[in-house]
Amino acid sequence: MSGRMFVLADADSFYASCERVFHPELARRPLVVLSNNDGCVVSRSREAKLLGISNGTPWFKIRGQAQHDGVIARSSNYELYASLSRRMMRLMAAALPGQEIYSIDECFLRGFQDPQRTRIVCTRMRETVLQGIGIPLTIATAPTRTLAKIVSHYIKHQGGGIGDWDLLRSQEPDVLDRIDVSEVWGVGRRLTRKLQGMSITTAGDLARADPSRIRHLFSVLLQRTVLELQGIPSIELDDFDAIDGTRKQQLMCSRMFGQPITGLPDLSAAVSTYAQQASIRLRKQGSLAGMVTVFIATSPFNQDYQSRSGSIILTDPADDPLTIARAAVGTLPRMIDPHARYVRAGVMLGALTDAASYTTFDGMDAKRDNGLGTILDQANRKFGLQSVGIGWAGMKGKGRARQETGAAWNMKRHHLSNRGTTRWDELAVAKAR
Repeated sequence: MSGRMFVLADADSFYASCERVFHPELARRPLVVLSNNDGCVVSRSREAKLLGISNGTPWFKIRGQAQHDGVIARSSNYELYASLSRRMMRLMAAALPGQEIYSIDECFLRGFQDPQRTRIVCTRMRETVLQGIGIPLTIATAPTRTLAKIVSHYIKHQGGGIGDWDLLRSQEPDVLDRIDVSEVWGVGRRLTRKLQGMSITTAGDLARADPSRIRHLFSVLLQRTVLELQGIPSIELDDFDAIDGTRKQQLMCSRMFGQPITGLPDLSAAVSTYAQQASIRLRKQGSLAGMVTVFIATSPFNQDYQSRSGSIILTDPADDPLTIARAAVGTLPRMIDPHARYVRAGVMLGALTDAASYTTFDGMDAKRDNGLGTILDQANRKFGLQSVGIGWAGMKGKGRARQETGAAWNMKRHHLSNRGTTRWDELAVAKAR
C-alpha cells in the first residue's frame, strides 16, 4: 500500500459502553440506552443485541419481555457521554496525527506508510483507551475514508478489534459484493432506491460504476464515493460538514417534550430555551447566525398531524441569545394552532459565518451580543450548565434536575445514571477492601 493510511477509530456501542465505565456490575449484562423521554432504544450492548433487540425499538413495546430477560435500561446521559468522548479523543490524538472528529464516538486519524507500524500503534491506542477510559474501540485502516468505514462495519459484525483493508480483501476478495449499497458511507435511503433501479445493489456494484456517469446522474459527492471505493482518496470531512463538532452550514437544537404542549406561552418558553441552548453552541464555535428557523410538530400518530416551520432573517448576523431567542419566539404566533397538542419543537440557526472575520457593509464590526452571551456563558461555567438563562424564572428544576428546565414539558429521563465526570454530587465512590 502506498501513502499513509486512514485510521478510523469507532467506539463499540458507545452510549452503552459509557454506562459501564462507572458501573462495572453492568459488564456482560444486556444493557440498552433509551432516546429522549425514554422513548426508543438508541444503543445496545452486545448481550442485548444477541437477545434480538434492535435500535429504534420503542421501549414500551419490549419493556415487559426485556425486564424478564434481565435487560437493564438507562436514559441518555448526554453530559457523561460528551465528557468521556472528549477524554477518549484526547488520548487518540496523542497516539496518531491528523485527528478529524467525525462524531461523538468516532474519528479519523492518519497512519504511517509502514502498515505494520500503524497496526502496532493502533493496538497500543486501543489498549490505552480501554484501560484509561474504559471504552472498547473498533479500529480500521484503509487507503480511503470510505473503505475504512467498510472495514469498520465488517469488523464490528465479527465482534470488533482491529481490521485492515488489504488483509480483508486478500482473505475475502468479494467482500464489497456482500455489502448492501445502502450501508456505504454517504449513500442514504433516497440514493439507495435510485441506485437499485440501475441494478447497483452492492458496494461492489458501486465500486465498478463509471465515476463520470455517476456524477452526471447524481452528484459530485457520489462520484467521490465511487473513487473512494476504488481506493482513490477523494472525500474530505468538510463534505459531511462535521469536524471537531463545528457545523459550517447550520446548527440545531431539537427536543421531544416530556408531555404535549398546547398554547403559545408554554411553546414560547420551550422555543426560547432551545434558542438559547443553540446560541451557546454558536458562540462556542465562534460563529454568527444570519437566519433563525423554528419548527413545531404534533404526534405523527395522530390523525390531525401537523408539522410547521417559520424563519426570520436577522438584520445582521448575531450570536446574542436575546436576539436569537426573540427571533425564534417571533415565528410562533403566525404558525401555531391554539388547539393543537405539540410534542416536538426545534430551533435551527442557519447562514452561519465566522464571527472573527465578519464585518458589515460599512466596515464596522458586526453587532453581536454586547457581552450578554459572554456573561451568561461565564455564569453557566461557574455555577453549572444552564444555571442562568433569559426568561427562566419559575422554570428551574429541582434535585438532580436543578440545572435543567423544571417545566412539565422538559425531557423525561427516569433511568438516568450518575453524571460522574461533570457533577460534584454525583461523583463515583470507590471503596478499598
